[in-house]
Amino acid sequence: MTSSLTPRDGGNLPALSAPPLVRLDAYVAEDGSTVVNGHLLEMGGTRPPNEAILDAIAMFARTLGAPVAATVIDRSVLQVARLRVHPDGSSRTIGEEEDLPPGRERTAAEEEAFPPLARVERIIQHAQRGELHAASVLASALREHLTLRRGAEDELSLEARAIEAYLAFQRGDYMHSTVLALTVARIRCRTDLNRAAPEVARATAAWQRLTDDGQVATRGQELLHMWDHLVAEGISLEPAHQAMAQAVRKRLERGNRTVPAPAAAPALTAGQGPAAPEDTPLSPTRRGLRRFTRRPGRSVEAQP
Repeated sequence: MTSSLTPRDGGNLPALSAPPLVRLDAYVAEDGSTVVNGHLLEMGGTRPPNEAILDAIAMFARTLGAPVAATVIDRSVLQVARLRVHPDGSSRTIGEEEDLPPGRERTAAEEEAFPPLARVERIIQHAQRGELHAASVLASALREHLTLRRGAEDELSLEARAIEAYLAFQRGDYMHSTVLALTVARIRCRTDLNRAAPEVARATAAWQRLTDDGQVATRGQELLHMWDHLVAEGISLEPAHQAMAQAVRKRLERGNRTVPAPAAAPALTAGQGPAAPEDTPLSPTRRGLRRFTRRPGRSVEAQP
């Protein structure tokens, strides 16, 4: 690890001799389910998600013996918060300009500490045990943080979104599955045509389960546009894919519904944050946000 990854002495950052400060991540789902570094937290009683997150991060800071950074994506309030948490349990939110410097080197260090593939294995374990809600929350957290760090078109971000779409399908949430799978297919059609057909097929499989006429028409027209685009670009479709494309066309014709083909979305680059059209944008939190601000010694472990 290079010296550029070692935090310098300044404000609430550890001294140069302290261990490298790696940013942790946390996620709060719309239903309040809470994830820290790829682990679903047990929320006993009425414990608020922000308290559980601060306790978990403070424990890491005490183990490290130095302040740590954290990025919290909170879908319950549509915000992304950037934190500094100290070993004594104190914490505060900071502005984006005060955060750790971005870059490939920092991202690589964070993902080495908390590997995305290890998180995927944990998601699979939950799914194999039939714990689809837990698996889905973990997949959402992984996808959100990878998209924030790397951009929606990054390979890891796409794989996480595809996993989330599959889990939504398994839960019977076909609308959400269709939306997620369509985003993966749309990006593949723009960036990697040779790998696009299987993704369009997965989106088609979810779309076939939709019952809302408006969604059937709107999403179906986009699917048909994708299938036609692949053929026009000279991509040879497997017989099964040809049959799926024809099934989309026939269903739209039976419903006698047509909508204009969607305009191509602009290319996305890493670091742009929630970039897929279906990802509701997150507002950055202001400094000193009360629910993530603690005075020293306020962690649950420090309380009598």
